[in-house]
Amino acid sequence: MKFEGPGGRDPGGGRRKMLAYAGTGKKPWGPSLHELQSAREAFEIHEPRDLFYRAATELVTLALEGKVSLSLAEALAVLLQTWNKMFYQYKKFDGQHFSEIEQLIADNYAALLTFRKRSIETFSPDDRPDVSRVFRAFEEVLGPVGAAKSLHLLAPRFFPLWDRAIAQGYGLTLKEKGRNADRYCRFMGIVKAQVESLGGEQALGRNPLKAIDEYNYCKFTKRWI
Repeated sequence: MKFEGPGGRDPGGGRRKMLAYAGTGKKPWGPSLHELQSAREAFEIHEPRDLFYRAATELVTLALEGKVSLSLAEALAVLLQTWNKMFYQYKKFDGQHFSEIEQLIADNYAALLTFRKRSIETFSPDDRPDVSRVFRAFEEVLGPVGAAKSLHLLAPRFFPLWDRAIAQGYGLTLKEKGRNADRYCRFMGIVKAQVESLGGEQALGRNPLKAIDEYNYCKFTKRWI
């Protein structure tokens, strides 16, 4: 199935097919294992900030296990101020904002721990109310991109990553803050189908959500591939 993406010969058709295939049981549009590897190579060459992702992921794990003095909110802050810097061009990362992040985690802690134990392959329509509620709460504080990034750090095999360019590339152009939970659930359905088509983590040998995000970032955000 050919998909040219933004600026290609078929800017809408591929996205329509992508959305149409989600949840139908048919083979979805998505990258091949070879394309994921090519994206990985391009990502490693061009994107040194991946160091912050690895550090923040490790910090979140250690914070949850109580093995570091940093709180879970502080571990998230490490990534948000580097990986979500566009958001903070218009909003201060001050004490009040940090308190809002702490409250977010406290209010949704039980749900987040449950999601952390799961993979995207277990996502079903029954999850939509809880996912929408949690995503909407995070979005109100962190915006739709920061919400996805934070949730991914907290449940890295369940919540996929996106940014505005990626969402648009998938035919899910982001609306204003607070109105994107349904789009995120649709995105989860698409990514779930992609992961299943690839053969899951066993076939990739690493977290499929991170691999797919690297591909999406290289293709839609940076257009390196």
